[in-house]
Amino acid sequence: MNRHDETTAPDAQQITLRGPAELADALPYLMGFHPNDSVVMVALHGGRGRFGGRLRLGIPQEPEEWAPVADQLAQCLIAGSERHESRPDAIIVFLCQDPAEGESAPQTMERLRPLAQRLRTACGALDVPVLEALCISDGRYWSYCCPDDRCCPVEGNPLALPGTTVMAAAAAYAGVQVRGSLRDMEAGLTPWESPAAREQERALDSAGAVLVSRILDVDGRGEVARDTLALARDLMERLQGAPAAGPAGEDSRDDALITADEAAAVILGLQDRETRDRAAEWMEGGEGGSALRLWRALARRCVGPYVEHSAAPLTLAGWVSWSTGDEAGARVALGLALRADPAYTFAQLLHQACNQGLDPETLRRCLRGERTVRDGDGNSDGSSSTAPEQGGRRPERRTGPRPARAPAAPGPRRAPAGRGKRSMTHRPSPGAASRPGTAAGRGRARDARRRGHRGARSSD
Repeated sequence: MNRHDETTAPDAQQITLRGPAELADALPYLMGFHPNDSVVMVALHGGRGRFGGRLRLGIPQEPEEWAPVADQLAQCLIAGSERHESRPDAIIVFLCQDPAEGESAPQTMERLRPLAQRLRTACGALDVPVLEALCISDGRYWSYCCPDDRCCPVEGNPLALPGTTVMAAAAAYAGVQVRGSLRDMEAGLTPWESPAAREQERALDSAGAVLVSRILDVDGRGEVARDTLALARDLMERLQGAPAAGPAGEDSRDDALITADEAAAVILGLQDRETRDRAAEWMEGGEGGSALRLWRALARRCVGPYVEHSAAPLTLAGWVSWSTGDEAGARVALGLALRADPAYTFAQLLHQACNQGLDPETLRRCLRGERTVRDGDGNSDGSSSTAPEQGGRRPERRTGPRPARAPAAPGPRRAPAGRGKRSMTHRPSPGAASRPGTAAGRGRARDARRRGHRGARSSD
């Protein structure tokens, strides 16, 4: 076993972790959830190995992708640490994945060994050693860095019982909570697959047929923005005034309070960048809480071929979570936003800032300032300055719609949520980004409306 000390500081309390067992136990507390199907990398600083920046990525399914992904992850973590604090002195790698069907946990560990080696090599090429690389699978852990079978047997070592370790005690004292698995957290943000999804898809089709031409028109775009923000505000007040429900029933209750047509109108309206930026100002206190519930509910309504549209509400959910101190929830929402649209700039920037441990107050001050300027102009609803003919917007801001994208030929559906996520800067191929074909006649017309609306979407 590799003996070394790692330290972290929940609520300013120093905790010393010794060896792979305590590192494996600490991972959920570092992330705020159990990161299943994930690569997690954590930077270490100083002689005592103080925990610094960390990042998480879904394990790519294809081994051919492991080498370029490993190179990018190493570069991203090291460069981000340098910008925020200092160059890491070492890195810890975690590979977390339960066995596939017909596979044992030791077989999972061996299958992922080449990925662990790629990550170690990528970090070493940048002169930052990997101090420990662990595989966690089916309640057991293995060290890829320890060749001694006496302490690291082939069958692995069992993880400590929950709540029995020094890290669990320190986290409980500091009020740090682990919110279940990544899969559980993602379930409240992923599109419906229930019978109600079909009704929601029809509502999105109908709303797109009406809104596309208005969004592409300069005057109509301002009207759509005002309508979108006013409706979103009404929905927030409706959610806030609803009877309380337990955590398990809150999502279902919120879904029942929003009609398919209302959800479709706000989802499509948020595809405009400036409208989305106005909505990002609802970020604090009770307003932030009701906004977060709305964005989560809208993300669940981006069903079928509209999954890419979920990037906007997911990014807003990630921003509000980060702004209100829920970094774990922010990372999950922003990761899903980038899975839906890897080129979504706002999600990329927030995801990077959150992973680097930056303070969201800088962005909060900027958004408060924007709101104050409009309030001073008598536009307290935060929406009227979106119209080009009214003077609440700064002159350097874009006032016209983005040029429409060229229509794409119908292609296959996107991979379902839960697959290994690609690089944040990965651009989808034309086939992957296009909408699936449908039945003749009505289906072709509906696909044409969808492609038209994609031209009205802002890419960031």
